[in-house]
Amino acid sequence: MVENRAVDVDRVFIGAGCNRIVNNVSWGACGLISFGSQNAVSIFCPQNAKILTTLPGHKASVNCTHWLPSSKFAFKATGWEKHYLLSGDAEGVIILWEFSLAENKWKYVSQLPKSHKKGVTCITAFVTSQTEAIFASTSSDCVVNVWKVDLPASGGDCTVTCLDTLSAGIKPMVTLSLAELPGSTSHLILAMGGLDNKIHLYVGETKGQFARTCELKGHTDWIRSLDFSLPVTINEEPHNLLLVSSSQDKGIRIWKMALCDSSSNFDKKKAANTLAYYIKGPVFIAGSFSYQVTLESLVIGHEDWVYSVEWQPPSLMENGSCFQPQSILSASIDKTMMIWKPERTTGIWVNVVTVGELSHSALGFYGGHWSPNGDSILAHGYGGSFHLWKNVGNEYDNWKPQKVPSGHFAAVTDIAWGKYGEYLMSVSDDQTTRIFASWFNEAKLKEDCDTWYEIARPQVHGHDINCLAIIQGKGNHRFVSGADEKVARVFEAPLSFLKTLSHATSHQHDDLQVDVQVLGANMSALGLSQKPIYVQDAVPSVLTEPPIEEQLAWHTLWPESHKLYGHGNELFSLCCDHQGKLVASSCKAQSMSVAEIWLWEVGSWKAVGRLQSHSLTVTRLEFSHDDKYLLAVSRDRHLSLFSIDRTEGSDQISYQLITRQEAHKRIVWACSWNPSGHQFATGSRDKTVKIWEVQKEKSDVQLLMTLPAFRSSVTALSWTGSHCQNDDGVLAIGLETGLIELWGLSLNKQEQDSSFSGPKAHLLIQFDPFMCHVSSVNLLAWRNTEKNDESDDMQLASCGADNCVRIFKVSFV
Repeated sequence: MVENRAVDVDRVFIGAGCNRIVNNVSWGACGLISFGSQNAVSIFCPQNAKILTTLPGHKASVNCTHWLPSSKFAFKATGWEKHYLLSGDAEGVIILWEFSLAENKWKYVSQLPKSHKKGVTCITAFVTSQTEAIFASTSSDCVVNVWKVDLPASGGDCTVTCLDTLSAGIKPMVTLSLAELPGSTSHLILAMGGLDNKIHLYVGETKGQFARTCELKGHTDWIRSLDFSLPVTINEEPHNLLLVSSSQDKGIRIWKMALCDSSSNFDKKKAANTLAYYIKGPVFIAGSFSYQVTLESLVIGHEDWVYSVEWQPPSLMENGSCFQPQSILSASIDKTMMIWKPERTTGIWVNVVTVGELSHSALGFYGGHWSPNGDSILAHGYGGSFHLWKNVGNEYDNWKPQKVPSGHFAAVTDIAWGKYGEYLMSVSDDQTTRIFASWFNEAKLKEDCDTWYEIARPQVHGHDINCLAIIQGKGNHRFVSGADEKVARVFEAPLSFLKTLSHATSHQHDDLQVDVQVLGANMSALGLSQKPIYVQDAVPSVLTEPPIEEQLAWHTLWPESHKLYGHGNELFSLCCDHQGKLVASSCKAQSMSVAEIWLWEVGSWKAVGRLQSHSLTVTRLEFSHDDKYLLAVSRDRHLSLFSIDRTEGSDQISYQLITRQEAHKRIVWACSWNPSGHQFATGSRDKTVKIWEVQKEKSDVQLLMTLPAFRSSVTALSWTGSHCQNDDGVLAIGLETGLIELWGLSLNKQEQDSSFSGPKAHLLIQFDPFMCHVSSVNLLAWRNTEKNDESDDMQLASCGADNCVRIFKVSFV
């Protein structure tokens, strides 16, 4: 039996979008990129465009992440066995993580002892040595904390101590940058900028407190980003530090801090009254040195707020010294990223590279980052999307777009596998429907059996999308979606998608392609409906390799074929029967008349039934595998079972309520049928899962068993058949905490089993929390594959409130 066999679970795919906030992304010296997706810290590898893992720990949305060391300090990180990551959330909590390169493993180190009272808005760090780093954090609570972290040379744990707490006044700071002052290894300079349009400079020792030195004025709107260079030589003068700043005034400013003569003879109060102080800029003291601050350059080129500026990371020279390239990357809400360099003859900073996003749905970039070696640049956008360009030119620059991971940037509400399991479709509160598939040619190239990408975005809507049903049976690919509106919408796959799917899966769908005349769809500027584009109207846009964001947002829409009117409130749940003849739908409800379930006939799309039973929202609907029954569960804590009869040779459908009974003590969130019988499972907020069986003779349902209570609400269930003859399959259970468990079920006595003592359930495996969602699991779905039954490998898809779509491989060893 299954309980005697070990179960192994592997991560196949994670799809997630980036939180829409500045300072959310960081590119580490180890080459990996971190970002926040809802409460999770996600890690992705730019080489294979794959999200590798998500880190659970935050209880609120992750606002910012920062690597220790970041790409800026890659030249110092050669030989580091462990890298570290800082993440801050919307409740002010900062967590330190450890990543072992040799073991490729993550470890939660600690939560910083002193939390901010409001959301963390920026974290910056300076790596002083292989065993020590200084970092600062700022928050909406108008406080800046400066920390020292001692990194273990070999073994042992990190220790974090707070060096200083600085008050930013009544207007919060939103950006920070730390640097070592040129000529002095014991003094650090901290620049902070925010809502008062000024840059504030603080100086402190690496082990002591920070003191305010001066303000830099010039920007006329909020300061959005600050970044110090490494010390550089300008006009044969060493010991210059450059600070670049960007603002919502659309401008970028470069400030120079030059080492003056010894400060022993310097009187700051006297100097502050001189004309030179105002012409050249302020002077400040650090220890026995004084520094003159001047505006080096004003850089204008962006047409909207400049959200981020970043110096190109320094490179290590052959003689062991490091070289700071004179190159700045800027990212703006005007949908462009620019690289700026000074002209060789005049020294004037000019724009040498511009890259951008041209899709109509884009609303600009929230940040831009360099790769450690400076040959790639990454932006993250308003739509939770990533955009990566790589310089592939030899003698001259040639920046080409690269593949990146993608996914939803709000809670994923529903998922469904394609008819033959060849793709996974998901819908979300981010108002999009997306399709993920394993790209066969890419997998072949990388000798990887599962290289998954987003291959289409069939629906881009104006309302949050709550539910989804893929139409089963023969014919073209179709789906129905329901959003925060009273209308369900039917979509049909265009020819361009069918050809793209053929490229992706290496399966030909020639029989379908002959009949499909619609090439694609487009969206009117102010409309909610997607209009078809016919083959004779346009040139086909078939994707022969995994698409990038611009293609997904613009070229992969499906045309809408029908609207289903009937419900009185926003749609909440949808399901289709296994023959592809009926679709059932429910909406949000607080009365019996509104809570009725509508039945729609596929093809004619007429309403053929209105099933009344519940008094509150029907949360989940599912047809039995022989389509004889429709199961519904509701917020009213009840389950309902309807019999569905189809008259042979006629389109007549009759239905009857068999039973309605209280199933749980709290809201029932989930239900799932046994694929090979008339048993089903229900899951509830009361932390229980119950197994029921249909009693045909009595026209009733009988409770077979209740699984042991779980630690949190049960929010998702999916039952799959088993490869073992003595077993009734495996039940996947998703919890409100984001965790997933697999249970083996033995319900019926087998002929050869003389020891059967009634239905049994046994825990097969609890998924590792680092594999699971970090917020509520919204849906689970086993993949229906055409593979040979002899294979014991199964795939389970899940979606959650953490914006993630996940696919797992489950193996019985």
